[in-house]
Amino acid sequence: MPRKLRWGILGAAKIAVTKVIPAMRHCQWCEAAAIASRDAEKARAAAQALGLGRACASYEDLLADPEIDVIYNPLPNHLHVPWSIRALEAGKHVLCEKPLGLSVEEIRSLIAARDRTGLCAGEAFMVRTHPQWLRVKELAGSGAIGRLRQMQAWFSYCNRDPANVRNVAAWGGGGLMDIGCYPVFLSRFLFGEEPLCVSASMELDPEFGVDRYCAALLEFPSGACVFTCATQLAPAQRFIVFGEKARIEVEIPFNAPPDRPCRIFVDDGSDLSGGSRRVEELPVCDQYAIQADEFSRAALGLRGVPVPLEDSLRTMAVIEAIRASAARGEKVPVPAVHA
Repeated sequence: MPRKLRWGILGAAKIAVTKVIPAMRHCQWCEAAAIASRDAEKARAAAQALGLGRACASYEDLLADPEIDVIYNPLPNHLHVPWSIRALEAGKHVLCEKPLGLSVEEIRSLIAARDRTGLCAGEAFMVRTHPQWLRVKELAGSGAIGRLRQMQAWFSYCNRDPANVRNVAAWGGGGLMDIGCYPVFLSRFLFGEEPLCVSASMELDPEFGVDRYCAALLEFPSGACVFTCATQLAPAQRFIVFGEKARIEVEIPFNAPPDRPCRIFVDDGSDLSGGSRRVEELPVCDQYAIQADEFSRAALGLRGVPVPLEDSLRTMAVIEAIRASAARGEKVPVPAVHA
């Protein structure tokens, strides 16, 4: 096995310091080596707390470090593409948080930079490599629930902090970009095809100007996905996959816990009180550790990138169609997009 790839963390975002870096302590193919912040003291404090070898007082210093192989970019949404391009041009592979960009055209510019540099770049949809989602994909494709026809999802939390990046319109805030992207991505992943058209409605926060509620219907060649996402409701999340013979419900679909087993429920509906439900328990794992290892293996040429930029481009095309549908109050086709 080659040496572990050394990752540099671009910014001290909450997801980085509470999820990604702690998870990387358990990785086989990589290690977190450095963290950067525009606040030197913040970088030093984070590095000390997380046991990292180096703190950088600027993003530029991190990108210039010859000891760093991979950059993880958890910056606010509007900085995803610009700093990911700079990282690629500095000779680093890049795993960037979702949503990858603010538009289809912006993601195209990142694809161009990846192709120009010949390095790996991907989007950090950690659900893509979690065993519970691989199992749902396997069940849905095996005929165990009959022909896959429908999906239903909801994801919500309550955040009224005006300083939070999710509530800043100019920075790509709003519920659709932050959490609505999950059912968009996962429905495409499970169906294995692209939606033909979407119908959607949105409610904007009058103070922040970001969407605080979104409901969407995605129509696929094989069926449909209906989802809601909200940033000012009680926290909740579920994902249900319906076949013609049975359904699969994912108990904690998005924020899968790293310290206890995950569960999915398979039910043919013969007992509406739940007696026909079969429980499958997945072993304890950390989806952020799996994500980091799998992207590192891609950077080493041992596998493909789990969520390549071309896939991100198609996710963004659906998000743009959802926005257009909500703005026009009508069904909108999803264009076929190519890099």
